[in-house]
Amino acid sequence: MPEEPVVEALATVPGPGPVRLHLAGSGRFGSVLWAGLLGDLEPLTAFRERVRVALTEAGFPIDGRPFHPHLTISYRFDRRVVAALADYAGPSWEVDEFSLVSSADGEYHRLWAGPL
Repeated sequence: MPEEPVVEALATVPGPGPVRLHLAGSGRFGSVLWAGLLGDLEPLTAFRERVRVALTEAGFPIDGRPFHPHLTISYRFDRRVVAALADYAGPSWEVDEFSLVSSADGEYHRLWAGPL
């Protein structure tokens, strides 16, 4: 995916302003271990929809999977970890920016960041 057109499309999307989130519970998508997010999800979900529309209008294909706000913890894990984190409830924090991150072969690079 070319980076520059994606960044240009993202830069046009108005953010909702800072949101408060906290980790709650865990689960997995295939081999991905995640922690669930709770808090100001309504503005975050609306923002995700605006991002989806902007990228679609810019010609980028978007998968049709439902949006599940989460924090990816690991791509390799012991199933006991999922059970151990099932009832986890973490402290809240303020999120005031989002990032476009490239991942390949276990390496992550922040390509762009913008305010929420």
